[in-house]
Amino acid sequence: MSENRGVVYIEQGRVEVQSIPFPRLANPQGKQIGHGVILKVVTTNICGSDQHMVRGRTTASAGLVLGHEITGEVIELGSDVETLKKGDLVSVPFNVACGRCRTCKEQHTGVCLSVNPARAGGAYGYVDMGGWIGGQAEYVMVPYADFNLLRFPDKEQAMSKIRDLTCLSDILPTGFHGAITAGVGPGATVYIAGAGPVGLAAAASARLLGAAVVIVGDVNKVRLDHARKVGFETVDLSLDASLGAQIAQILGEPEVDCAVDCVGFEARGHGHDGSRVEAPATVLNSLMEITRAAGRIGVPGLYVTEDPGAVDA
Repeated sequence: MSENRGVVYIEQGRVEVQSIPFPRLANPQGKQIGHGVILKVVTTNICGSDQHMVRGRTTASAGLVLGHEITGEVIELGSDVETLKKGDLVSVPFNVACGRCRTCKEQHTGVCLSVNPARAGGAYGYVDMGGWIGGQAEYVMVPYADFNLLRFPDKEQAMSKIRDLTCLSDILPTGFHGAITAGVGPGATVYIAGAGPVGLAAAASARLLGAAVVIVGDVNKVRLDHARKVGFETVDLSLDASLGAQIAQILGEPEVDCAVDCVGFEARGHGHDGSRVEAPATVLNSLMEITRAAGRIGVPGLYVTEDPGAVDA
């Protein structure tokens, strides 16, 4: 095999499907590896964080192959791979991790020390995350395959639910991670900022973790309507009433035990004239206002080290 195509970032507001090299069992520095596999991509998602890059809100370089939410079939194995075989259907966590360094052993795989020479943490197809080729492509290479890949035990059954299972690479575990890091547990009151896919995944995770009340906030009325239909309390941040006041109407007090930021740095606030203006810190500031003393905040929302289009320093 020698042909491959992928979604390539060209410039702000523009991506193209282009011919790209067929993946090799090598790391981004060109060193051959035996611990990787090559996958034929079966399904992939477009992440909200991909949109940050496409909108020109990161320092992404032209030529970057996008995509970090991957489900695929193993078609080639490195010599050191022990637990997988050709034909296996697998889910790929978006973060690249070695499984061997100190942070990986402490289960902080999102900040693996081995996969990115520039800083802790690596990911497929993302700016400043180690140079790993993304999976919005026909084929992709996954390193440390025995550690990174989740094999579905029943391939036929998995394929029948493949659109749901695609969420396992990022959307669902990201929301779950946000709820866990916020300390959600039995009886907790929880506020989720953002009613998008990750926000709803965080809300569902909070429910699974035993939360007594889960409140979801957003400015998008369609998303809020969906959140209400699946059983969550909601607050509409486009209204004049403050977040604390709306939470008090639900709980009887203007604070929660736990909060989760599922929005990130392209958040929108509201001016005195009712206009929606970009306010990168608005979600974090509001969560600190409504989380009780000794409460915790989970932050799966994305904040980048440099934003060329930022409204302030």
